[in-house]
Amino acid sequence: MSMTQKTSRHAVWCEVDADALAENMRTFRRLVGPDVRLAPAVKGGAYGHGLIPASRAFVAGGADWLCIHEIDEGRRLRAAGIDVPLHQVGPTLLDDLAEVERLAVQPVVYNPETVERLVSLGVRAKLHLKLETGNHRQGLELPAALALAETIRQAPGLELAGVSSHFANIEDTTDHRYARQQLARFEEGVAALRAAGHAVPIRHLSNSAAALLWPDQGFEMVRIGVGGYGLWPSKETRVAAALAGRGRIELRPALTWKARVAQIKTVPEGAFVGYGCTFMTTHQTRLAIVPVGYYDGYDRALSNLAHVLIRGRRAPVRGRVCMNIIMVDVTDIADAALEDEVVLLGAQGDDRISAEQLAGWAGTINYEVVTRIGGHVPRVVVRGAAPAPGGDRLYRRPR
Repeated sequence: MSMTQKTSRHAVWCEVDADALAENMRTFRRLVGPDVRLAPAVKGGAYGHGLIPASRAFVAGGADWLCIHEIDEGRRLRAAGIDVPLHQVGPTLLDDLAEVERLAVQPVVYNPETVERLVSLGVRAKLHLKLETGNHRQGLELPAALALAETIRQAPGLELAGVSSHFANIEDTTDHRYARQQLARFEEGVAALRAAGHAVPIRHLSNSAAALLWPDQGFEMVRIGVGGYGLWPSKETRVAAALAGRGRIELRPALTWKARVAQIKTVPEGAFVGYGCTFMTTHQTRLAIVPVGYYDGYDRALSNLAHVLIRGRRAPVRGRVCMNIIMVDVTDIADAALEDEVVLLGAQGDDRISAEQLAGWAGTINYEVVTRIGGHVPRVVVRGAAPAPGGDRLYRRPR
C-alpha cells in the first residue's frame, strides 16, 4: 500500500492493529506459562485503542480475563457479546452494585460499605480483596483486610475469589528492592489470610513490568497493562529485562494515529506562524496545515518540538499546537500534497514516531500519549497493514 493511498474516509483517525494486540497476548503467554491467567487491562478505552476492538483482539490472542475500571465498561463488553470473566479494578459505586451479578463482574473490595450493600441487595458476587503493600492507593492494611475477609465469609452469596495488590515503582527503576519488599508483604498477607481459613483461589500482583521481569512470580493471574498494547512500561524496564536475559522480547505497538493534509501554503521569510508568534520563518517556507490539535489529544507541549511523517519523511511542527490544527514544515518534502496521509504516531515508510518520542517531547509518559487521544477520534480496526473486513467503523469512547 502506498503512503498516499487512502485507507480511511476520515480527516483524523487511529488505526488499531488487531493482529498486534493478539500477538502481544501470545508473547505474554509464552513468558508466564500456560497455567497463569492472562488478564489484560482494557480500562481507559483500552489505553486509547478502543474498548471493544481491543478486548476482542486480546481474547482472540488468548486472554483469559479482562480488567476494567468502571461498571459501564462491563456493560459495554457484555452488550458486545464478550463473555470472559471481568475483574473491576476501580471502585464500584454503591448504587451500581446491583449490576455486579447480572454482568458477572468480579469487583475489587476494600470498603465494608461495599459488602454491606451487596448483602442488603441479595447480590451473589465473587470479590477480590485489595491488600496495601506500599503503593497507598486503593487497599487495606492486613488487620483491616483480615476483618473484611471474615465479613465476606459470613455474608450469604459472597465469595472471596481473589486477593490483589499493585506495585508502586517496579517500572520506574532498575533497583527493585522496594518491589521485592512489596512482593514479600503480599505473600505475608496471603499467608495470614490462608492461616485464618480463607482459600484465596486467585492471587494477582503482577503488571506488565513484573510479567516481563519476573514471569515466575505471576501467581494465578497477571494483569497486563501497557505491554499488551505493544508499549514497554519504561526505558528502565527494558534495560532490566535485557540484564535479566530477556532482551529479545518483542512487543508490537498496535496504534497508528493519522490525519490528512488540509492545505499546502507557502509563506515568506520572516513570517510568524501560529498563535503567539512563537515561530518565525528564516526562509521561504512551505507549510502543510493538518486538522488535529489539543482537543484531539495532540498535546500543546508539542509546539515547535514534535515531528510528523509525510511521505515517509519527518516534517517539524511549526508554531503552537492549536485546538484543532497544527502547522508542519514540508519545505523539504517537495511532493507533499493535499490530503496526503500524515502520521502523528506510528510508522510510515522506513521511519516511526513512537509513543515514547512523543512522550519525551511533551514531558510525559507513553501511557498518557495513547490514552489521551480523544474519544471522538475514530478507531479503525486493521490487521497488519490492511483494514480488517468491516474495519472502517467508528469506535468512540464516551465523553
